[in-house]
This record gives sequence, C-alpha cells and structure tokens, in this order.
Amino acid sequence: MSTYTTRIAAVSAALAVALGACATQQQMLDQQQGVATETALARGRFELGCPGATAVVLSRDFIQPAVQGPWVAGLERLEYTFGIEGCGQRMTMVVMCQQGSNTCFAANPDAGFRR
Repeated sequence: MSTYTTRIAAVSAALAVALGACATQQQMLDQQQGVATETALARGRFELGCPGATAVVLSRDFIQPAVQGPWVAGLERLEYTFGIEGCGQRMTMVVMCQQGSNTCFAANPDAGFRR
C-alpha cells in the first residue's frame, strides 16, 4: 500500500468514527438522562428542604472534549439543565455527567437562581 493510500484510509477511518459518534449523541443524552434527573432531584430536594420537589429538563447538550487529536482524547460530557420546583420554591441546576459513566455531578446552585 502506498503512503497516499495509507493516508486516505486513515482519514476515511477517522471520518467514519466522527460521523458515527455524531449519530449517537441523542442516544447518549437519552440514556444518561435518568441518572442526571435523579442527581438533580437529590440535590434540589436537599437544597429546597422539600422531599416532594419535582424536576423538569430545561436543556441538554453533548459537550465535546476541549482537546482532541490522533493521540489525545479528552472526556466527552453530557450537560443537563433542570428546573426544580416544590414547597413553593423554584431553582435551576446544572448537572454534568461523563459519557460512559453512571455518575453525575450536580453543580452548586447559585442563590440568585432561586425564586
């Protein structure tokens, strides 16, 4: 195989992987949403002091790694923004999940977000 053919094959393989990943971003967000919701609810119920609080997804996004390359791969993250309401109070919360993991992190809500 010539050098040119080898380069074309490598670029084609990389492009196929990239396109395949794009096709499944929605699936990854769907799969992790339950864990993210439970994480948001646990934190929100504690912060509001309201065991009956409920959560609704306001937005969600697939975050690409800041650094990507043939020898370096960063972490892919899933970001969800939730509205949490209960006991006459409301707040928003951002939850970050690492793709491929069953753990998520609920960011510290800012008191300015509460109503």
